[in-house]
Amino acid sequence: MADRRAARSSHVRPRPPSSGRPAPVKVRPRAPATGRLTVRGPIRRSRGVPIAGRIVLALAVVALGAGVLYVGVGGLSTVAGAIGSTVGGFVDDVTATPIPSRTPVPVSNAPSVVSPSEPYTNVPSADLVVTVDPELAGNPAYSLRVYLALEDQAPAPIQESPLGPTAQTVIPVALTKGINDFSVILLGPGGASESSPVVRYVFDDSVPGIKLSSPKDGATVNRQAVDLEGRTQGRSTLIARNADTGESIGGTAEADGAFVLKIPLVKGSNRIVIVSTDPAGNMNEIELVVRRGSGALAASLGASVYQIKRANLPADIRLTATVDDPDGAPLADARVTFTLSIPGIKTITSDAVTDANGRAVWETTIPKGADRGGGSATILVRTDEFGRTTDQTPITITK
Repeated sequence: MADRRAARSSHVRPRPPSSGRPAPVKVRPRAPATGRLTVRGPIRRSRGVPIAGRIVLALAVVALGAGVLYVGVGGLSTVAGAIGSTVGGFVDDVTATPIPSRTPVPVSNAPSVVSPSEPYTNVPSADLVVTVDPELAGNPAYSLRVYLALEDQAPAPIQESPLGPTAQTVIPVALTKGINDFSVILLGPGGASESSPVVRYVFDDSVPGIKLSSPKDGATVNRQAVDLEGRTQGRSTLIARNADTGESIGGTAEADGAFVLKIPLVKGSNRIVIVSTDPAGNMNEIELVVRRGSGALAASLGASVYQIKRANLPADIRLTATVDDPDGAPLADARVTFTLSIPGIKTITSDAVTDANGRAVWETTIPKGADRGGGSATILVRTDEFGRTTDQTPITITK
């Protein structure tokens, strides 16, 4: 067998034989000193330069490069100043104590608008009188925004106005025909206030219609006064004037436009003029002629019996008075005096008043002892408006 060591290169140091190599000695690690802290967790590695430092370092590198480039043309001092200003400004921004911004004071009180005493008008414009807090008067930082809502439409802004020198600001506005609902808000550094209550204007430039239902033009009225009945625009003011006497009477139409006016008449022709003025101030008039007739109050008397046998006395009798006005209509509240005259007995009387049907009734008894012959029952009717009238009927006592 060839010797293996003989084949090795001369530059390789021969390893001593294993038989002569000393055995390795195991050394126990020493315990840490009593004053040394024991590491119980993993060692944390540094994450490097903080982000702010990295930004500063990057800016410094960029500035330095610019300075080196600019030095060639003699701008070293300028570059140095720029670098100092840039870095110093950045540091100041990072380290400066933040100053809180001023919060605008909110607008809390809504303005108010004066409501008109009468919303209806025939003028196509109006003045809105707007009131704000007195301390805001004349402040240029505040303004008023006006909103308009037409009938069946949503409110929309129409104009803005600055505050006046006092707490009240007058804002002229144009009106659209029909309903105009205005509201106002206050604008300021803190934003917009709540809206004011709605103020309504109604622009109406049409004349009110007048429709007379009674009497008809040219009618004859058999009484001292005539009732003018009709309809016009609701809440309109009415004046009726008799041009032949100069007398006039006024009134106001109901909410639905109905009206009744009574005006005195003179005998013969009477020219009546009726003028209606609506709430907006528009006027209209109509004219008619009414003739007062010569008709008279009418009354009639009826009895339950007209002949009574003397042998059947005493006997009951009922007398009925019917009263009509000069136009032939039943007249209520007419005063009626009944008189019964029978031969052989004392005349008796009684008073009554007609009901809504124009009737008055009196019941009495003819006593025993009346003589045979013709008697009578009589009525006397009295009224304040139509004067008086009478009527009678015979009552006979037979054998």
